[in-house]
Formats: sequence, structure tokens, C-alpha cells
Amino acid sequence: MKRNIIASFMLIGSALWTPLCSQDNHASDVIKQLDIFHQIYQSLDAFYVDTLDASKLVTVGIDAMLEALDPYTEYYTEEDQSDLKMLTQAKYGGIGSMIRMMKDSTVIIAEPYEGMPAAEVGLQAGDVLLKIDKTDLKGKTTSQVSDMLRGEPGTTFLLQYKRPGEGKAREVKITRQNIKLPAVPYYGMIGQSGYIHLNQFTNDCYPDVRRAVIALKEQGATNFVFDLRGNGGGALDQAVKIVNLFVPKGITIVEVRGKVQSAHSEYITTENPLDTITPMVVLVNGSSASASEIVAGSLQDLDRAVVIGSRTYGKGLVQSIRDLPYNTSLKLTTAKYYIPSGRCIQEVDYKQKRNAANNTANANQAAPDSIFYTRGGRKVMSGRGIRPDVEVHHDTLQNIVYYLSNDDVLINYGTHYCQTHTRPASVADFKITDADFQEFRQMVIDSKFTYDRISNRQLQDLKKTAQFEGYYDEAKTEFDALETKLTHNLAAEIDRHEHDIRQLMAVEIVKRYFYEAGTIQETLKQDVDLKKAQEILHDTEQYNKILGK
Repeated sequence: MKRNIIASFMLIGSALWTPLCSQDNHASDVIKQLDIFHQIYQSLDAFYVDTLDASKLVTVGIDAMLEALDPYTEYYTEEDQSDLKMLTQAKYGGIGSMIRMMKDSTVIIAEPYEGMPAAEVGLQAGDVLLKIDKTDLKGKTTSQVSDMLRGEPGTTFLLQYKRPGEGKAREVKITRQNIKLPAVPYYGMIGQSGYIHLNQFTNDCYPDVRRAVIALKEQGATNFVFDLRGNGGGALDQAVKIVNLFVPKGITIVEVRGKVQSAHSEYITTENPLDTITPMVVLVNGSSASASEIVAGSLQDLDRAVVIGSRTYGKGLVQSIRDLPYNTSLKLTTAKYYIPSGRCIQEVDYKQKRNAANNTANANQAAPDSIFYTRGGRKVMSGRGIRPDVEVHHDTLQNIVYYLSNDDVLINYGTHYCQTHTRPASVADFKITDADFQEFRQMVIDSKFTYDRISNRQLQDLKKTAQFEGYYDEAKTEFDALETKLTHNLAAEIDRHEHDIRQLMAVEIVKRYFYEAGTIQETLKQDVDLKKAQEILHDTEQYNKILGK
């Protein structure tokens, strides 16, 4: 039956294309290639030794085809529609919590979201999930558990879980609801600065940003810090509206140019702004992409804000969603966008990359740099993302800190802390004491924590190379001495990186009491980008000089 449907589809497709074949070589080639694909699948379905799963096999073929284009063009099956909804709307039906798998293969609550069902019924970070209704979760992956937790809003299930330190399991009835993650999880006053953290450009994030700006102005903000670090983008129209909060109406913010005329459009500010004069900094990093780059780049091009941080991702491609039959969808790249100076910020030229696929030296071909100018005449570059006006260099995250941040011992300590301490009055009042650090230090040592030590791995590789080349025996004394110096001492390593480890501990604890907003506030206490932003905002002469005023 499936063969007949596919064959009919191909015949209809061929009939539709036939009048064009003699006029258009491209259309003729399309028909040829589709016919080859059809004949291959028909032969496989008829003669392959095993019975084929049409859905899986065709999906693999589609995914492979799209992979050859760019990372943003994706096919969504009927089962993937919730993921697409989550991507475009930042909402889904579920309980509102992050989960993770521990080393013993149990799945735990890692972080419930404030005001969501998981938090409302009292679930806490560290709670071990045992059963959903009558289904035992032992041996289930986080993906499988996540699928079971999600569902239609309004549906209920019985969750059995165990809290660390308790002997008896607990049960709670949870009703799923639409989980909408906040676009602005935190805004507030930091000194005289009105700080706004925007997570992503959801379809309705503009009102949240607008409310934050108004509230901060009412609280006496003398400047703004707009944080787009880690923001991967989203809705283009929301980005334009947010820029419009700070620049006059009637300005072209983005030009979208595609292959077909219908993909061409201009996005122009249409409202009177809230504020065009208050000094402003935009924070960005390598994970700021797409709509984030539109906002940061436009405010830079219009000399409205100083951009601080590190070079952005470089995604100047526009995606559109096209509905397909059988409740499937295609998210495909349809155009590139260009910001006020006329520059495109796209990092990788995927067409050139495809053409150079057989030449590995050029396989990651970047878009060429070109010089453009801001409204005030400052020089800016196209391609390779947005270069900050002020670049901030960050210390490299040490190996032990990285591995601790992903280890069970940090989760277990956070749970232990919350069970043995009273709730802090506020994030501002919270501090890791020396006693707290020593307790965690001992817990790490007792847990037999290990991590991949690059220095030791490279030393062993060097020894093997020396042995292979015949130099090892002559240099054995030096190798032995170096190995002694590099002998692992976990306690000493923890002490050496105490500052960063204290911050890990603080974030793990604070998020349990104050959720995502608290996490942001805690990380801002030692944020070098924010410190640089406030330094520049408090120095009018330096601020104006950067903007060429």
C-alpha cells in the first residue's frame, strides 16, 4: 500500500513538472533525481532482505538531505511537533522542571521552574523519580522520562518519588499545564543600572521587555544593561520591536533578502520609543545568535548602545516554518538578514562550504569580511557575527571546575545543604562560608571524585611518543621527575580553585531557593562583563568616545 501511495505521488509530481521540462533544465534535473530516489526506495521495499519501516527510512533520507544544506533547516515529524512548539513558542505541556540522570542511573529533579506544577506540588532538586502512574522508571533514559512527563495540558498522573535522606517514598498527583518559560527571567537595579536579562526571543517577549524598561526607569535607572548572552534568538519581529524601544520610529532595522520575491521584506520601527538618550550597554557572547545579533548589531549600527563581551555566533540566516502533510513540518532557511549599516552577520557561507566539501581545508569557509559604517561613521565589519565595541577576556574554565559542575557530588551537596540550613533572606544576603566550603571539600574527597586531567594524559602520550622514537630511556629521569610533580592531589586542586568552586556551590544552592532569577543574580555578583559595563557607563567621556560622539 505504501509503495502505491509513493508511486502515485511521484506520478502526480511528474505530471505537474512536465510542462516545464523543456524550458527549465533545473526543473528537469529535479524530476530526474526524484525519480531516481523513488526507484531506489521501490527496489528496496520490494527486494531488500528485511521488511523496511517506511517512516524511519524516509526520515533518515530527509535528514541526510537537509544536513547537506545548513544546521538550521530541519524536518519535524508528527511526533516532533511538541519540540517545534517549544522552539518557536518556548512552551509545552508538562510539569515545568529540568531532569538529569545520576551515576546510579536514577533520574532526578534537577531544577523545578518557579510557579510551575513541579514546584507547586513541592518537588525539589535532588528528588529521585520512581514511578509515573504504574510505570517503573528504573532503567529509563532522561529522554524517555521527559516524554512521559510531557503531555496534554489538563491531564494528570501520579508521581512516586523519593527524597534523599528519607526512607519512605512519596506520592503526589500532578496536573500538566502549558509550560511557558519566562523570556525575561530577571530584571532589577544593580547600583544605578537598570539590568534586563532576556533569555530568548519568544513570540510575545516584547511586552515583557517593555514592562521591564518602564519599571526600571520608575526605579531611577540612570543607564541600562541589556543582557543577551546565551540568547540563541527567535522571533524577528520581536527583535525589531525591542530595538524600537530605544530608537525613533521610521528606521529600517532589518532587511530580509531571499531567493524568491516573497522572502524579501523590510522591518521598520513603527512606534514612538520609550527612551532614546539614556546610556546603554548590550552584553553579548559566543552564544548570542540570530535575533540577539539583530538587536545588538542594530543598536551598534545606530550608535545607540555600546556592545560589550565577546564576538557573537554569526547567524544571519532567516528560517520559516512550512506545514507539510500528515502533521509534519519543515523549518527551512529562506533568506539572510541585513542590519542598518547594510552588513550581514552570517559567519559561515554554507553554499561555499558545500562546494568545497571535498576540500577539507575550506570546509568551514567563513563569509568574507567587508567594511561598513555606523550612522555616526564608526567602522564595523560584516560576517563573523557582531564584534563588541569593548571585548572582555575571560579566564579559561579549569578542568576540575568543569567536571565538578556536572558531577553528582554537587547535586548531593546542594540537597544536603537545603536539608540542614534555613532559607536565606535574599540572594544578596547569601554567602558560602568557610565551613560550607570545607564541608563540600571533604564530601568531594570522600566521593572518590575523579576527572580527566589533561596534563597527565598529554604526559602519557609524550612518553609513548618518546618510546616509539627511542628517546625515552635517555630522558627517563626527567620524565619521572615531571610525573612526580604532576601527581594528582585532589585536596590541593580543590584549594587551588576555591574561588570558582565557591561560585559553583553558591549557584547550586541559590537556584533551589530562588529559581532561575536567583541563579542570574548570584552569577552577576562576580560578572566581569557587567563590571566592565558599569565602568564604562559611569564614565561619560569614555562612553561617548566609544560611540564616536
